[in-house]
Amino acid sequence: MPSRWEQVVVDAEDPARLARWWAEALDYVIVEESAGDVEIRRRPDERPGLTFTHGTDVRKGKNRLHLDLRPDDQEAEVERLVGMGARPVDIGQHDVPWVVLADPEGNEFCVLASRG
Repeated sequence: MPSRWEQVVVDAEDPARLARWWAEALDYVIVEESAGDVEIRRRPDERPGLTFTHGTDVRKGKNRLHLDLRPDDQEAEVERLVGMGARPVDIGQHDVPWVVLADPEGNEFCVLASRG
């Protein structure tokens, strides 16, 4: 039997703050919080989740793994996320139909255009 995807683990300077930011951004809930680790999921009984844990390593260059978000309205979602503290970043994407943002700790993610 193949493995199942359980979660993505994100190293963070402030795991609780970043987990709460992503929970609000994705409309997820916090399902577990202990000793510096915080896990969020869409629903408590639905996996995969995102787990934020304390990490001190400094990232060099662009993320090697990132999330792609697909909202109903790309422009409105980018505006909402920027209002929450995300910031636009240029990773050399040039003229593409998605917007690259970074979360409050600098982790890049993409906001894709809606599926027409």
